Amino acid sequence: MGILSTTISQLARMRLWRIEAWVQHPIASQREVLQDLVTSAQYTEFGRKYNFSSLFSTRDFKKAVPIHEYDDLKPYIQRMMDGEENILWNTPIRWFAKSSGTTSDKSKFIPISKESLEDCHYKGAKDTLTMYYNFNPDSELLTGKGLVIGGSHTINQVNEEVHYGDLSAVLLQNSPVWGQWIRTPELAIALMDEWESKIEKLAKTTIVENVTSISGVPTWTLVLFKRILEITGKSCIAEVWPSLELYIHGGVSFTPYREQFRKIIGKDIYYIDSYNASEGFFAAQDKPGEEGMLLYLDHGVFMEFMPIEEYGKKDPQTIGLRNVETGKNYALVISTNGGLWRYLLGDTIQFTTLYPFRIKITGRLKHFINAFGEEVIVDNTDKAVSMACEITGAIVNDYTAAPVYFSDNGNGAHEWLVEFEKEPDNLDQFTIALDKALQSINSDYEAKRYKNIALHLPLLHTMPKGLFNEWLKSKGKLGGQHKVPRLSNERTLIEEILRFKL
Repeated sequence: MGILSTTISQLARMRLWRIEAWVQHPIASQREVLQDLVTSAQYTEFGRKYNFSSLFSTRDFKKAVPIHEYDDLKPYIQRMMDGEENILWNTPIRWFAKSSGTTSDKSKFIPISKESLEDCHYKGAKDTLTMYYNFNPDSELLTGKGLVIGGSHTINQVNEEVHYGDLSAVLLQNSPVWGQWIRTPELAIALMDEWESKIEKLAKTTIVENVTSISGVPTWTLVLFKRILEITGKSCIAEVWPSLELYIHGGVSFTPYREQFRKIIGKDIYYIDSYNASEGFFAAQDKPGEEGMLLYLDHGVFMEFMPIEEYGKKDPQTIGLRNVETGKNYALVISTNGGLWRYLLGDTIQFTTLYPFRIKITGRLKHFINAFGEEVIVDNTDKAVSMACEITGAIVNDYTAAPVYFSDNGNGAHEWLVEFEKEPDNLDQFTIALDKALQSINSDYEAKRYKNIALHLPLLHTMPKGLFNEWLKSKGKLGGQHKVPRLSNERTLIEEILRFKL
């Protein structure tokens, strides 16, 4: 380890005391965050409407302010995009992160304030770096470059002062000097809109760099890796970037991709799971290799946790950190320094540890299968796919699944569309392994599969390589954070993809 590496490591770990402060005092830290948020926004239009100036406790706040989904806040956000100020937040909002689903043309525009950039997104990145150096003090990470595989939306101008783009574009456009110094590729390539050309540029310009870390969604990172190996003729990524030591991933579960990454990289590196959404940087692994991401409790985001059974009720109840339990599914409700108030994010999480509070993402509120009382979530299916791949030697690129309902001809089932990188020798064996794995993970599914009483063996269809990407491309959603929903309780999506295949 050189003198430069030693110095960088020591500087990076100087922030550790700040992290330890909120880790050791989580309840107080969150209470202070809420008070700061309410105080800052008390004279905004939203703050006046809900009488923020008289809210002095978490209980008062929850009683006064209802839970909001995006459509509830959309009128406020539209006015902010039109240039009005002091609506949801007390400082000017000049940037909005565009976030959209894969099954709808609707887009969400999440306000990004100066405070949310500096005190949430960038602070989260610095804390993730600090925790990594604390875990691995001999790291050579910052002696090389970090390859950022960002989104596919360029910056768009609403008016002279207001702009929007996907989150990665907004973060790159506003990144501090230290961020530009350690990043590759150059901004012009990072912000390219056409994803296929972007992959080509990324590959050709970064193979000459000393890349020590990579950040991006697993699916698109694999696409880039394969193109780099084609260009260079190398057998693995470690031959292209011998100093590569860290991959930071997010957006989808890494479980189905872990083995593919191990093989294509060709050496052991560290992997860090991060939870950096358009709405905020919420968590990241503080201990690579151990399940669970440490919740960021001092980053301008106040968090509430809604038990799943509360979703859909007229007045859903939430709980705080003091009352959460491990292994139970919660929907995340956030209030942020970007002006989101008691906002139902849509993600579901489970706590893996308490004190310190670590979480894992288990899926989306609307991405599940519960047509027969089986309560299957994405976390279940990701693990089952990984187990089936291990048993059969298959490699799965992507998948989606939905229920097949009862009919005159028989009971129900789950129908799967699976795109393999490497197909199993026997598809029936893979289907059986997948089914048994899911039964071992989910007791409700196991009960419904007992003697085929409610559910038959899954129906599995193989999809041609690249079909899911072609489908995304047909909807103008190729690249970046866009992805095929893994699960749906309705058949609309799966039938659309099957039609597209034809």
